[in-house]
Amino acid sequence: MDKKNNRRNNRSRNRKSRPSGRRVFPQCTGTVQMTREGFIFVIVDGEEDDVFVKASKTRHALNGDKVRVAVTREKGKDSDKRREGEVLEILERSSKPFVGILHTVGAQAWVLMQSRSMPYDISVDAEEASRLGAQSGMKVAAVVDKWERKEPCPSGHITDVLGEPGKNDTEMHAILAEFNLPYRFEPEVENAADSISEKITAEDLKGRKDFRGVLTFTIDPKDAKDFDDALSFRKLDNGNYEVGVHIADVSHYVKPGSPVDKEARDRGTSVYLVDRTVPMLPEKLCNKLCSLRPYEEKLTFSAVFELSPRADVKSRWIGRTVICSDHRFTYDEAQEYIEAEGNPSGDPLVEAVRTLNDLALKLKAKSRRAGAIDFDRPEMKVEVDEEGRPINVYEKVSKEANWLVEQFMLLANRTVAEFVATDGKMNGLVRKNAKTFVYRIHGEPNELKLEGLLTFAKGFGYKIDKDTPLSGRGAAKSLSALLDSAKGKPEHDAMENLALRAMAKACYSTDNIGHYGLAYKFYTHFTSPIRRYPDLMVHRLLALYLAGGESQKKDYYETECKYASEREMIAADAERTSVKYKLVEFMQDKVGMEFEGTVSGVTEWGMYVEIEPTKIEGMVPLREIKSDFFFYDEPRYRLVGKRTRKVYRLGDKVTIKVKNANLEQRLLDYELVETKKLF
Repeated sequence: MDKKNNRRNNRSRNRKSRPSGRRVFPQCTGTVQMTREGFIFVIVDGEEDDVFVKASKTRHALNGDKVRVAVTREKGKDSDKRREGEVLEILERSSKPFVGILHTVGAQAWVLMQSRSMPYDISVDAEEASRLGAQSGMKVAAVVDKWERKEPCPSGHITDVLGEPGKNDTEMHAILAEFNLPYRFEPEVENAADSISEKITAEDLKGRKDFRGVLTFTIDPKDAKDFDDALSFRKLDNGNYEVGVHIADVSHYVKPGSPVDKEARDRGTSVYLVDRTVPMLPEKLCNKLCSLRPYEEKLTFSAVFELSPRADVKSRWIGRTVICSDHRFTYDEAQEYIEAEGNPSGDPLVEAVRTLNDLALKLKAKSRRAGAIDFDRPEMKVEVDEEGRPINVYEKVSKEANWLVEQFMLLANRTVAEFVATDGKMNGLVRKNAKTFVYRIHGEPNELKLEGLLTFAKGFGYKIDKDTPLSGRGAAKSLSALLDSAKGKPEHDAMENLALRAMAKACYSTDNIGHYGLAYKFYTHFTSPIRRYPDLMVHRLLALYLAGGESQKKDYYETECKYASEREMIAADAERTSVKYKLVEFMQDKVGMEFEGTVSGVTEWGMYVEIEPTKIEGMVPLREIKSDFFFYDEPRYRLVGKRTRKVYRLGDKVTIKVKNANLEQRLLDYELVETKKLF
């Protein structure tokens, strides 16, 4: 008996000591991007490649959640294989709302989802919904609170009642809610703004240079209300020109830690939807007190330059000023001054605008020679009526007047960054212990994507030197030359698209690596503190350092830079979404119509086509192309027919029919009109 027990105990110990055979998988953390089908992609912190997770292995993770995943399959050598994994733990639920339609049945209520990133409806409290004024059929925003393992859907609560679906205000507010962006100021913030004095006192003018007697004007879009930059001009006795770039001194009025400052920091930036602006600052500040309106004395922060007729910077001064704008130009009005012949009346404004334009063109040419990349993508604008309905889509054309303003803003931003980084020197040498500052940085492009562009260009007969650099300024100059050589040709837009995809994203940082796209060693954002919070941070740091202040805590400002970059991306996504909504709305009465278009993108699931002349993009699903089975040739950015060997690639001209314009999903489906062969 004892022997038998001993044998049993030995077997038990052996089983315990044996390895389980269970593989230990590497783990990582990231943010969930969910699809309508329920599977997810986990965007891993600090890594380029994401992790694919099947719907059955998500552990109820939802879009925007922070999760920990186990990587069960690494990326294969073949391009069609990606990393796969499973969610181990939800680290943090997203507080970002989901937008949908409220549906109530007795004491039960659900928010029925319309989002492409949320495949599950949200259970909410019917009584609470009623107390908020939400009725069945209304569009609402809701946040997920929890999802019990055995429950068929998550539960949450309504955060905002948006209104009747289909109405313009409802849909624009829905977009803002989707990106967790506010569309109104709380009374506390409005009251704090209203309490700020409008009077400029003698104390306010202490230490400021007086430019009230110098010819000064603003140039802005026709519908602009917040004028945050102005230019001053005077000719010097030595034949050079003094040009002042004057920026609204928002930091004089908005103090750190105040209710207005906290709100501006949280927002990060103004948001520009198709039919409205959601400002960073309350109206009193952005449109009145800080706006550089004509014939009003305004407090400004300025960069003043002495420029030669060849646009060489001979000297510069940075500091606080007071101005009084003499004129408010629209871009069109300034362009008329540039294009008009002669100046019989001797109007000093005419001379100023034309001289500044000449200097701006020379500054632009210098940047190009230094390796700045000039993307020439057409910018399409949606025109809406008083009700917010889209009535036209047209190309916004930039002319010399736009470049004039742009070049002097670039000069001011570059000079301010250089001033701090070099401790006031103009030799371009970075001081060893440079003071903490907020830079606008732009890294080098992705070399693999640049290689893809070069391969694509070769297919069109462009001669590519095998020694063409893929990094550094040499790559920038080669890229600029390649795009210039393609101008006016059918493939130009496709090549520019590929170049843009290869580019890194610009962001804010305390670590200055320069700005690759602009070919600047130093760059910041100084010129728009009314609409960008980083510019306000720059103004405060600059004022401190000009006064002899010590360097500030780098960790604090790096955290603020990261947050500001995130807010910028969110605002940009919201703006693109509003444009997409209006474009789909514009195309609703064009279902069944045929258009000529250009292939703007190819993927494993279909090809994207931009139609003429509006450049409105829709997708032709591969499964809908009946003539053949097409596969995706990723290295060459093309689709190839398995039987016919028919090829569709970026830049190809095609004819499409508008098949569907889904306003709820903001999706446009096109159908390829294929040419039949005659035998």
